[in-house]
Amino acid sequence: RTHPPAKYAACPRARNRRTIRNADSYFAFFTTVQLPREPRPQAPSAAVPARFRAGASGSSPWQEPFPSSRSSAPSHGVTQLHVPRLGRRPDAVRPTSTIDLVPGSLILAIETSCDETSAAVLRNGSQVLSNVVASQLVHSSYGGVVPELAAREHLRAIVPVVREAMRRAGVAYADLAAVAVTEGPGLAGALLVGISFAKSLAFGASLPLIAVNHLEGHIHAVLMQNCFQQDASPLLALVVSGGHTHLYLATRTRRQAGSTWRYRNVGKTLDDAAGEAYDKVAKLLGLPYPGGPWMDALAAYGQPDRALFPLARIKQKMSGRTAPKLARESAAALDQTRFDMSFSGLKTAVRRYVELRQMQPAIQTREQALRSMNLHQAKPDTANIACALPHFDAQTLNLIASFQSSVIDNLTRATFSAAGRYAARGVLVSGGVAANSHLRKIFLREARRVGLPIAFPEVALSTDNAAMIAAAAWPKLLAGEFAADNLEPAPQLRLG
Repeated sequence: RTHPPAKYAACPRARNRRTIRNADSYFAFFTTVQLPREPRPQAPSAAVPARFRAGASGSSPWQEPFPSSRSSAPSHGVTQLHVPRLGRRPDAVRPTSTIDLVPGSLILAIETSCDETSAAVLRNGSQVLSNVVASQLVHSSYGGVVPELAAREHLRAIVPVVREAMRRAGVAYADLAAVAVTEGPGLAGALLVGISFAKSLAFGASLPLIAVNHLEGHIHAVLMQNCFQQDASPLLALVVSGGHTHLYLATRTRRQAGSTWRYRNVGKTLDDAAGEAYDKVAKLLGLPYPGGPWMDALAAYGQPDRALFPLARIKQKMSGRTAPKLARESAAALDQTRFDMSFSGLKTAVRRYVELRQMQPAIQTREQALRSMNLHQAKPDTANIACALPHFDAQTLNLIASFQSSVIDNLTRATFSAAGRYAARGVLVSGGVAANSHLRKIFLREARRVGLPIAFPEVALSTDNAAMIAAAAWPKLLAGEFAADNLEPAPQLRLG
């Protein structure tokens, strides 16, 4: 652990320094703000929230401009970042920028909920200036995300990822209007890294901090593209990924400062998420990690058998409402008809299929062959699929196609049944599984059949990224909904 020089502790003016540190064995992020002894008075600005104005809550009216480069003072093994100041001298030189800035329209967002470290800068909640994502490959040896390893990888990546996002956007911290960060749900250690960094940065730069629900971010990955008409409400949103499978009824609420969205959960998985089932079955069949994209690519070479994995049926009351012990929802939510799903049985059915047909030796041989070709961490592009395909027999390919067909049919039935029940004026699908080619094909066909508009995010915005967090933070910035100073991770945070 890196410590500040001893001379700072002995300095008689040390009480005039505020130090924010978030250090570990890999790096140290060290921000030092020198407070003036006799601050000059400054009139509050309407563009700055009251709690961040000069003199509020112990803050000071800083007057010095933000230097465009790091200090030349010795770092003592610590990365020192001199933060921007609220005020500017009339003769201050503004940092160079590659865009025409609109004051108060830029948001820096940070996303560290699972196994991707991401930072993005958005203007007006829709224009992506930069979106940097660092994926973690360390989990491939385990077939799933290891929480402690994920947190350590976030610690390694958070500083260079944020710096790269700011560099690509061509802006300085003084140009930002707010900092947004994922509050939850997610892995506790991973969330803590992003929240600690965002709080330090927001405090040092005297910027408001906005806490964003990760699930809401996935929904805004579609809404930010303005795919629906302004009066299209309510919308039925399916958030489907490796950790979540939820159905939300999203209703737009008009305000003077803009529109906000309210959400109500009308369905979810009662056990495994759809993406989680994909990854577990992929590991069972000896596919590289993450298995979802490989399953999607290989399913095109198989023939699905709909009778092999029938649709899961959720036990409901005579009224059509899910039993309380199965729904695990509040009493208010149980008053409405539910459209819950289950994917754990599909995973177990695949395992039984493999055991009864004694496919384990062929699976082990296939896994060793893929590792020998360095495909165990590769993406399923055309070249890699061509190399791997000779190691898959027809029985395995048909099994993969049948599994995928059953998962997509479950999602399709629940989504469009809920859309019809609540008279939704559009359907949006987001999350990592939304990048699945078969899912998009089936959902588009069903949407045309029932006459509903449907929208998907760009493939790059389907998986976890910070651009969707910034898009979800934009309405909160307009409404003045900022996070408290004691913001903490909420691993079990719900939406609606």
